[in-house]
Amino acid sequence: MQFIVPQFIDIEPKIIGQITPRQFLTIIITAVTIGICYKLFDFALFILAAIIIAAVGASLAFLKVNGRPIYYFLVNAFQTFRRPKIRVWRKEYIPTVEKNFRDKEKTVRTMQKFVPRPPLSSTRLSQVALLVDTGGKYTEDNETDDIIN
Repeated sequence: MQFIVPQFIDIEPKIIGQITPRQFLTIIITAVTIGICYKLFDFALFILAAIIIAAVGASLAFLKVNGRPIYYFLVNAFQTFRRPKIRVWRKEYIPTVEKNFRDKEKTVRTMQKFVPRPPLSSTRLSQVALLVDTGGKYTEDNETDDIIN
């Protein structure tokens, strides 16, 4: 039995010419905001606010970054700035001794930044690869049994 696989699911439908529903909604919200500014501000401030609001609304509706709408770019940029800049894979706390001004010793837990590890030999590397390939079922005893048989 064959199934129909939907294609082009990332393309939004067009409602008026080349305008999608999101673009239309963004334009409507921008127009309503400019109308509210017209009622609240005097004419000089209204012109300044209208230009800024229209630029932001048009960029949110029509501007694309790398082929994607700009609001995806803005959300990704916001999430990137919220994340830490340094990623630590293995945190190891090592107790160290710190002296105070009154010569009292106290133990403080600090994080070691880098632990150099000796390089793996080719035999050890092949053993680790075999362990990974067998899903953890390989042991060094199995290798000696295979050599004897």
